Amino acid sequence: MKRRPILGLAAVASLTPWAHAQQPGRNYKLGWLSPGAQRTEVYNLAFTERLREVGFAEGRNLTVEFLSAGGLVDRLPALAAELAQRRCDIYMAPGPEATLAAIKQVTRDEPIVIAANDYDPVATGHVASLARPGGRITWVYQLQEELSAKRLALLREMLPKARRIAVLADSATQRQLVLVRAAAKTMGLELVVHEFTQGPYDFETAFVGFARAKADAVLPLGSGLFVPARRKLTELALHHRLPGMFNNALWTEAGGMMPYGVDFPAAYRRAADMVAAVLKGAKPADLPVEQSSVIEMVVNLRTAKTLGVSLPQGILLRANRMIE
Repeated sequence: MKRRPILGLAAVASLTPWAHAQQPGRNYKLGWLSPGAQRTEVYNLAFTERLREVGFAEGRNLTVEFLSAGGLVDRLPALAAELAQRRCDIYMAPGPEATLAAIKQVTRDEPIVIAANDYDPVATGHVASLARPGGRITWVYQLQEELSAKRLALLREMLPKARRIAVLADSATQRQLVLVRAAAKTMGLELVVHEFTQGPYDFETAFVGFARAKADAVLPLGSGLFVPARRKLTELALHHRLPGMFNNALWTEAGGMMPYGVDFPAAYRRAADMVAAVLKGAKPADLPVEQSSVIEMVVNLRTAKTLGVSLPQGILLRANRMIE
């Protein structure tokens, strides 16, 4: 999949006097509200590393106020209010729409950068368009909706005899679920859907249900609340002998058989570029949305062997890399 022809940050840099807008000696404050992940996650570390590279380092000119809801979405409004009281210069809103909604509710003019979003901010009315968001919000486009049906198609190609697919969904993946249901109908596949409505998510019960339904494979949809639990989910998939199709390479490194999706750390690094651009004087309303440019498919051959799956040659030839 190619990168969309959207004007990126490099082009904007030539138009905006960032270096002059940044105030020497000033300490900036970033309010970062995480729906589930901790700061030690590899993609979160990539974000702060990139901020350092572009001139914003904690302990020098940046203070990061990081709060995590620990997977409990209903905690987000209170945590957002706590961040707002700390008077941040800019806010980071990763994951589900609830994260952005909570920050918007308690702030007025401060800019917001969305990262790893599970929804379309244009379709949901948060921004005007990809090319010119308008207002105070910008983001890196994650392609979650577009890739959800593609993942199902790849899963069917990987397991041509599979007929019943287990699907993990939650409130952040409603649109993805609609698209996957439609794709499954055209492919003649039956879906066994476990949809979480509130945290903490009971993944063990979900997989027991999948086993009882005699599912042939598992497809977690692209929820930001599933990513921090990827090791648990891949362990459950192995325990119940369910080959899985996941939404980024982090899952494969945790033992999952195969993902197809964006490079999460790379996407967070681009989000850091946007944060830096705003802190240096760019207006979010003028920053074109950038699509994550790296779409990758990684195969964990060890897991495939453990599950007794013989992967088609077409899958192996298209894989960006393989874990042996």
